[in-house]
Amino acid sequence: MRVLLAGGGTAGHINPAIAIAQTIKIKEKDAEILFVGNEGGLEQRLVPGAGFEIKSVSIRGFKRSLSPKAVLENISTAFKAVSASNKAKKYLREFRPDICVGTGGYVSGPVIKAAQQMGIPTVIHEQNAYPGVTTKMLSKKAKAVMLAMADAKGRMDSSCNFELTGNPLRPEILSVNKEQARKALGVDERPLIISFGGSMGARKINENIAPLIARSAKDKKYQHIHAYGKYGTWFPDLLREQGADPESAENLDIREYIDNMNICLAAADLAICRCGAITLSEIEAMGKPSVLIPSPNVAENHQYHNAMALVKEKAASVIEEKDLTSEKLTAEVDKLLSDEKLLREYAENARKMAITDANERIYKVIKKVLSE
Repeated sequence: MRVLLAGGGTAGHINPAIAIAQTIKIKEKDAEILFVGNEGGLEQRLVPGAGFEIKSVSIRGFKRSLSPKAVLENISTAFKAVSASNKAKKYLREFRPDICVGTGGYVSGPVIKAAQQMGIPTVIHEQNAYPGVTTKMLSKKAKAVMLAMADAKGRMDSSCNFELTGNPLRPEILSVNKEQARKALGVDERPLIISFGGSMGARKINENIAPLIARSAKDKKYQHIHAYGKYGTWFPDLLREQGADPESAENLDIREYIDNMNICLAAADLAICRCGAITLSEIEAMGKPSVLIPSPNVAENHQYHNAMALVKEKAASVIEEKDLTSEKLTAEVDKLLSDEKLLREYAENARKMAITDANERIYKVIKKVLSE
């Protein structure tokens, strides 16, 4: 089996592609797999790190403004799109895939469209409750559209061949329990909070969680793991300004990025985070209560719709960024961590929403398409 995967830009598009590739290699050791990603994107580090080959195209989205600067950028983007399409066709001719899998991001567009034009079977995986423009554009000619959330179906063309698969999860997410994780981290019986705003960081989350973390440094009530992200290197200084030393406080673990997310999330009693689809799938799979803060700076406001899918099932609380204050966030955290019954309800409802065999379902869809 020869499989080409196209997706990138954010970890939410890359990690599902890597999980799909890993599942295929487990099932079929002689399978040949190639990734196509965006030049300079996060995928250029993550994909080789997972042991797979990657080729690149250069692509970006169009600006919606009509300002002179935006018009000039859109002309450049149009030229990039043509170049990306030509490169994609070159990679397809050279690799000769049996099937192409798109997991979203701008790079999926030219690659999957080129495959469809060349008569190569394609399948799409949509991670979010609100499908992106690329998914909607490519879905009509795809052999199957794999959905992580049933809510997405009503927002797409009804003629598509839908398969509810869930989001593919890395095996390590499902292989660690809370007790083992807490022992590995060396945390005690006090409540453990994990918070993060994505690999780049989220200024609003950093600013509004700082008072809670600073308070914990003083009263020692909670243990706290917080990732401030690539653009949040000022965060430790903010804590110091608020009277907390992140290096000397034994109950704080403040870092730029959480590399061992499976361990940290498994150990936590409460998660505070954005609402990327993969993050929420991991929270569901681990049965974690959460306070969700959707990013308003994403296409179609899809993080809000992702969050509301959990809120609707009473599996999480949500605070929209426009309403976010340090007082509101601290009050919500205190409320949840002081109410064991509510925490347990959130955890149980989150776990009920989880699709833990998504990798297997996706593999079956790919095999089914190849057998047609």
